[in-house]
Amino acid sequence: MEVCNPMKNYTRITDSLRAGIIAALDTGTVVTDPEILSGYNKDASELRFVPEMVVIPKTTREVAALVCLANKHNFPLTPRGGGSGLAGACLAHFGGVVLSLEGMNRIRTIDTRNFIMEVEAGAISQDVRDAAAEKGLFYPPDPAGMDKSTIGGNAATDAGGPACVKYGTTRDYILGLEAVLPTGEIIQTGVKTRKGVVGYDLTNLLVGAEGTLGIITALTLKLIPAVPAATCIMAVFHDMVTAMETVSTVMAKGHLPSAIEFMDHRCLDLVGEMLPVALPQGKPSVLIIEIDGNKDRIQEEIRDIAGLCTAMGAFHIIPAPHDAEREKIWEVRRQVSLRIHDYAPLYVSEDVAVPLSAIAGLVNQLPGFEARYKLEIFAFGHAGDGNIHLNVTAQNRDNIPLVNQGVRALLQLVLDLGGTISGEHGIGLAKKEFIAMELSETSLALQRGMKQLFDPNNILNPGKLFP
Repeated sequence: MEVCNPMKNYTRITDSLRAGIIAALDTGTVVTDPEILSGYNKDASELRFVPEMVVIPKTTREVAALVCLANKHNFPLTPRGGGSGLAGACLAHFGGVVLSLEGMNRIRTIDTRNFIMEVEAGAISQDVRDAAAEKGLFYPPDPAGMDKSTIGGNAATDAGGPACVKYGTTRDYILGLEAVLPTGEIIQTGVKTRKGVVGYDLTNLLVGAEGTLGIITALTLKLIPAVPAATCIMAVFHDMVTAMETVSTVMAKGHLPSAIEFMDHRCLDLVGEMLPVALPQGKPSVLIIEIDGNKDRIQEEIRDIAGLCTAMGAFHIIPAPHDAEREKIWEVRRQVSLRIHDYAPLYVSEDVAVPLSAIAGLVNQLPGFEARYKLEIFAFGHAGDGNIHLNVTAQNRDNIPLVNQGVRALLQLVLDLGGTISGEHGIGLAKKEFIAMELSETSLALQRGMKQLFDPNNILNPGKLFP
């Protein structure tokens, strides 16, 4: 989707300004080659904006120097992590400079006595988890695309993932931050202890702010002891409503799985050949339920959960007690997004969240939206916390106006059910037109006021969040 925006009053990057930026860097890299720049013009959304240049700093001092130059010369600055987001938050909406944190990717320290680690914002999420595991520790958040997303990008949108039903989101594991404010000042927020209530919580203010209030350059993360074992099952149901009702039943019986994922019949049409069993006729749905903890305890618990699924009407129960079997099941889940992209010329990803009791009611109404707005909606995601990924598709790109109407109507239904329009992807550019559906004018005014206080020149990631 090519969208053109004027530069407004921002300064273009001239040759002399480019030279000044290069002079401010000791070790960082500047990218101006048009062919390389094109790699920074997109994320996982359909939005495209080409920056005038890309700067890849190696140190926090270089980030601060670049921010100071942006304020002095009035050019926009867009922070970027791995570029795997779905809302356009890392795109250069008004041109200017993309500040890529990919060069700041070190694991600075791992403190095994206090269960904390300090990492730079450009560290790849999987590398962070692997580094903790090498020390016998566990970093639980597991957003999709962990091999591509950065830990700073995860913080910018408070990313979740399947494990958040038990362990929480990225925010729950951030004790403190190193960040560069839009003024160029470097601050340390938070603590290195498990508790701390001194002053306003600037850490949680910056987490989820999508890089509009400050550039996160390093994070102090909380770790937990490594989980000794995990096991899972895949349960196949005749319909999605029954599957969602099973989720409520499992949790109401006192079980807290480390993941409860689901895929609807449209998703199964795309990945069904990867399953070891034949699917029933109609509109089947699948649950993936994983349990972790003590090896003996989880075997008994997964049997109890399988029994509950059967009692609720599961057509098949596919056990996966070993790592290799679990990996095959999770690969089915990972393939869904990729295959939807390949299938649909028009693709809009929504990551709504609703109360657990409202999941069945939401999915039961999806066929009506498909018929009314000529859509195909692929539903999958984190059933354990109500975070439903609604992938709205159409085979004809000429249908965009009707699709947009359908998306807005879907989001209104989610709000009517007590939900939120974004569980973990953020607002960015793609969803800012909908933010007033959820937030009051008073709330928006307060948030705009915070942006003005932090960034009076509107230098840092302008055009994001607010309509």
